[in-house]
Amino acid sequence: MKRFLSRWLFATLSIGFSALAFAGQQQYEPLADSVRIALRSAVRDATPPVLQFSEIEHARRWLNTMHERLRVRIPDRARRTELLKAVHYYATRTGLDPQLVLAVIQIESGFQPQAVSPAGARGLMQVMPFWLKLLGEGTNHNLFDLHTNVMYGCVILRHYLDLEHGDYFRALGRYNGSLGQAEYPERVHAAWKGRWAYDGPTH
Repeated sequence: MKRFLSRWLFATLSIGFSALAFAGQQQYEPLADSVRIALRSAVRDATPPVLQFSEIEHARRWLNTMHERLRVRIPDRARRTELLKAVHYYATRTGLDPQLVLAVIQIESGFQPQAVSPAGARGLMQVMPFWLKLLGEGTNHNLFDLHTNVMYGCVILRHYLDLEHGDYFRALGRYNGSLGQAEYPERVHAAWKGRWAYDGPTH
């Protein structure tokens, strides 16, 4: 009986941890000067995150809906609010769906802000440290900081989406360092259109 329980516990923990994160690593690629300047400008805008909705009722509905979905992973309401405001602000600022960004965070780190992958990717959106040198030179940016990490993650994902002319499958593959492989983009897409699907206005 004890052996069975031990095996069951091990299997349960293994499933839990495998579901927690699917972090890979963005690959370094030389950037054109114009692209680097544009991306650097994007990550240096320190405007405080604010929910941007056409109506306050839309903002309240979105926030309440996302609060309920995040409750299990982040029990503290203040932490949930801070994360959701950051995700919404940086996603809409870079032209991304906030629900997509939540899906990426779920698959990349399981909403663990101190997560580190075997490849060295850091934080909620598992950003590789080389991006600090490329885009954050002269700053004191910390990839374990919630706002910094989400800001970099959104800027990088937007860059890959533009590079791939709007092809989410390939852009997500680049983001995870698994370009051409289906597993990661499919997992993100399933979370985006499943757990994080939202039928109301997102801005």
